[in-house]
Amino acid sequence: MQSPIEDLLRELAPQVLGALVRRSGQFNDSEDAVQEALVAAARQWPREGTPDNPRSWLLTVASRRLTDQLRSESARRRREETAAVLELPVQGDAAAQDDTLTLLFLCCHPSLSPPSQLALTLRAVGGLTTAEIARAFLVPEATMAQRISRAKERIRSAGATFAMPPASERHERLRVVLHVLYLVFNEGYTTSSGSELNRADLTTEAIRLARMLHQLVPEEGEVAGLLALMLLTDARRAARSTADGWIVPLDEQRRELWNSDQIHEGVALLTQTLGKVPVGPYQLQAAIAAIHDEAPTAGDTDWPQILALYEVLERVTPSPVVTLNRAVAIAMVNGPLAGLAVLGTLDGDERMAHNHRLEAVRAHLLERAGELAAARDSYRKAARMTASIPEQRYLALKAANLA
Repeated sequence: MQSPIEDLLRELAPQVLGALVRRSGQFNDSEDAVQEALVAAARQWPREGTPDNPRSWLLTVASRRLTDQLRSESARRRREETAAVLELPVQGDAAAQDDTLTLLFLCCHPSLSPPSQLALTLRAVGGLTTAEIARAFLVPEATMAQRISRAKERIRSAGATFAMPPASERHERLRVVLHVLYLVFNEGYTTSSGSELNRADLTTEAIRLARMLHQLVPEEGEVAGLLALMLLTDARRAARSTADGWIVPLDEQRRELWNSDQIHEGVALLTQTLGKVPVGPYQLQAAIAAIHDEAPTAGDTDWPQILALYEVLERVTPSPVVTLNRAVAIAMVNGPLAGLAVLGTLDGDERMAHNHRLEAVRAHLLERAGELAAARDSYRKAARMTASIPEQRYLALKAANLA
């Protein structure tokens, strides 16, 4: 569990970085300076106490670090004026302005690859250290440091400025920002590899950033939809595994362990947006999650309504993953053979060639249809395809139970 100081630092990190970049025009150097200030605060504040104005403290320390960096470079003469400005006291509106949204757009610049967008968002906006990000994605710290460094250099080379994108680009850029936060959450909720089923630090960070984005643009229905989806999904986290780490499927989970506060907040967000703004994929997924969460028991789940929502979602944003989930809903409404027929349409889709979920769902539906030998083979195949140890254990056990 994070300490109050860690929570405060992560909240302030994008604000301080945004203010420093706006004043200096130096994203790369400013980001390094802010990271140094965050490290200094993490060491000093627990011993000496949190300053009265922690934001100004961080901004002052980061400004001094950046001044030192600028003075040490060969282009010192050209940057003396910038350095002099940075030494001025932080005061007035410049100190209070929150540039978090601008920073999010910058970190999700279209010149960056999705992995780079993820890493840079977590570092610059989330306030995570390079080591923390590397651990989250199971790569060496040096590899992640290179990825972040290249991302910052690419932004500089692309001529990106610290400003909101023009109105003509804003919708598309916001879509990228939401997708990045969605990926962060998904990697935390079901980690793609390793010994842990989930990473609470990543899901918590994704929810925090989505909540912050919603506060900045409350009129955006898809931002509210994404936050609702995260809350409604994460609400089940405590019931998803046993004390010794075994996966518990949704229909077997103890629903009294679900987080009712998160469910109520997620449903309230949906209620405020559905029917009042254009519907999008995150709102639709959140509506599906809400149906699951509000059912008193697994048997009370309104599967026909879930199927109807997946059909709309497939029209709005067609993808093999949506089709996979629609197949599950069809199986729940019309029987496993109907679901298996839909799964068959995905067999030739290269995007699903390495996705273990297709085989896992196929195994489940074959088991329900009484095709036990075929189900066992699919469970084993799915277990071989995933790098997640908890999922490997779960799928292997399902296969063993059918032997």
